[in-house]
Amino acid sequence: MRGILNKDDAQLVFVDTPGLHKATTALGERVNATALESMRDVDIVCLLIDATQTFGTGDKWVSEQLNIKNAIVVINKIDAVSPAKLLAQLSAISSLGAAEYFPVSAKTGEGVDQLVAELVKRAPLGQAMYPPEMTSETPQAQWVAELVREQLLAVTRDELPYSIATRVTEWEWPRVRCEIVVERESQKGMVIGKSGSVLKSVGIEVRKQMPEGAFLELFVVVDKDWQHRADRVERLGY
Repeated sequence: MRGILNKDDAQLVFVDTPGLHKATTALGERVNATALESMRDVDIVCLLIDATQTFGTGDKWVSEQLNIKNAIVVINKIDAVSPAKLLAQLSAISSLGAAEYFPVSAKTGEGVDQLVAELVKRAPLGQAMYPPEMTSETPQAQWVAELVREQLLAVTRDELPYSIATRVTEWEWPRVRCEIVVERESQKGMVIGKSGSVLKSVGIEVRKQMPEGAFLELFVVVDKDWQHRADRVERLGY
C-alpha cells in the first residue's frame, strides 16, 4: 500500500509493508517475503515501534532483518504514555544503533513535521512519480478492506492479528460487501460481538472514512486454518 505526501519542494511516497515477525505459518512466510521485497525498492527504511508496547526481543529481531544503521526508527503513540515511560522506552530503543530516532504521535501530529523534514533531506533528487493531487495508489476496494481490518483489530485489541483477513467481494457503488475471514467458530463470535456489537462498531467507524452515501455490508466467514494453507493465503490476496 502506498501513500503520497506532496510538499512544495518534494514528493514522498510511503510504502506500508506488512509487519515482519517470526513466521510459523504459510501466511507468515508470505507476509515476511512481501515486506522484505518491498524494502529492496525504497530509498529510506523507517522502523515503526509502538511506544505503548514493551520494547523486547521481537523488536530486536526485526531490526536484525534490516540495514538498521541506515534506518530511521519512528516511535509512535507518544501521546499515550507518560514522559517517564517514554524516556525509558527511548533508552531501550537506542540500543538498536539506528541512524536516527523520532518520537511522534500520528494522532496529535507531535514530532511529525521533524520526521518529514528528515525524510525530505534524505530523499534523492528526481522527478515526481505522481501528480500533485494524488494521495494514494491503492485501489478503492483494497483500501476499504484494509480499513475494515484496521478497525476490527482496534476493537478486538489485537487479539487476532494474523487470524483475520478481509476482502471486498462486491463493489456496486454505493453498495460495498466486505468479508471478514477467520479460522475458528470461536473467532467468529469474537468478531461479531454480543448482539453484533463489534461488527456494528467497526461498520460505523469505517463508514465515517468512506464517501458519503456508501452502504457497507460486513459478513464473517470461517475458513479453517486458512493462514496455514498456501492456496488460501494466495486466494485472499497475500
